[in-house]
Amino acid sequence: MPVLVKNKKAYHEYEILESFEAGMVLNGQEVKSIKERRISLKGSYVKIKHGEAYLIGANVPAYQPKNTPPDYKSERIRKLLLKKSELKYLIGKTEQKGLTIVPLKVYTKGRYLKLEIGIAKRKNKKNKREEKRRKDLEREQARELKQMGM
Repeated sequence: MPVLVKNKKAYHEYEILESFEAGMVLNGQEVKSIKERRISLKGSYVKIKHGEAYLIGANVPAYQPKNTPPDYKSERIRKLLLKKSELKYLIGKTEQKGLTIVPLKVYTKGRYLKLEIGIAKRKNKKNKREEKRRKDLEREQARELKQMGM
């Protein structure tokens, strides 16, 4: 299950509470483009409308710009494929205050492309500072252990 693209900003900005695997409705050239890691999840989000989930704001440039159909839109809204039970659960969670659904990563599973989405809660500045401090300490400890030969 190789990860093609990871939304690093989502992991920095949000605390991920739960994650789900979703399929995506794509056309042929989008699949080829994504398999070449030409997708940007920066600034994208998942919205649930009329009992269906949609990925909004993800940018998938054309696979071959010269052969692209004239009506192709790189930032079009893409439908996500989830089970009914998962959709109901997500609808319930998003109605709670402060929770949102963000795309986390795109990966292959067999011959299919999958999108991992997560229920997330926004971090405040204090939490971000504490996390950065903790990571710096871990990095420094690992460096010291490496210098000692352990």
